[in-house]
Amino acid sequence: MTSETSRAGDLLVRIGAVVFVVGAVATLATITPLFLGSDPLPTAAYLVSMLMGVGFAVAGAGVLRSIAVQRRQAREAARR
Repeated sequence: MTSETSRAGDLLVRIGAVVFVVGAVATLATITPLFLGSDPLPTAAYLVSMLMGVGFAVAGAGVLRSIAVQRRQAREAARR
């Protein structure tokens, strides 16, 4: 098992998690004024909250990449 390929998938998962957390914090920040009855935040804050989905997609791509590498390595081991 090569550590470089598994690291690449792990790195995507970590980056996706960070982006997801940033989007989740932005989502909480954008809905808080609605509950407090104050003025809503600017449109940019709503756009940043969309990072939640982007982070989820990046983390999912990392998981799929790790799965593909493990399947490839299992096939190579079965051939030997």
